Amino acid sequence: ESNPWTQVKIAIDVLLVLLIIFMVVTPIKPRSFDARIPSEPRNDGADPHIDTLVLSCSPDGTIRINRETTTATLAHTSPISNRLEEIFRSREQNANRERTVFIKAPTALDYGSVARLIDAVKAGGADPISLQIDDLD
Repeated sequence: ESNPWTQVKIAIDVLLVLLIIFMVVTPIKPRSFDARIPSEPRNDGADPHIDTLVLSCSPDGTIRINRETTTATLAHTSPISNRLEEIFRSREQNANRERTVFIKAPTALDYGSVARLIDAVKAGGADPISLQIDDLD
């Protein structure tokens, strides 16, 4: 006959041995993690690629294409369409079919004004049109 307490003692002994084994095998908790944090973006003054077209709208309503000031305003956007047509026409003559335009506008600008800019850029023949989300004023 086996004593039930003997079986309990054996089970407890086995559990304690297993606990000790797991404690030894378990890796030691790391004290620190090596993390690579992204650095601040550099603004080294480099000009964007020559094919990049950024349509910028200032808070006073003037509109520029890259660094070129246009006669267009938020209320009168047709000069944008005309100028983009000229740019795209000259690109096609040079076998360059790039028609991507980025629109950069201040966050305080109302939705209707941004929609008018997008419509003017579409009328100028741009495709695709993207909204620039970095470096917003």
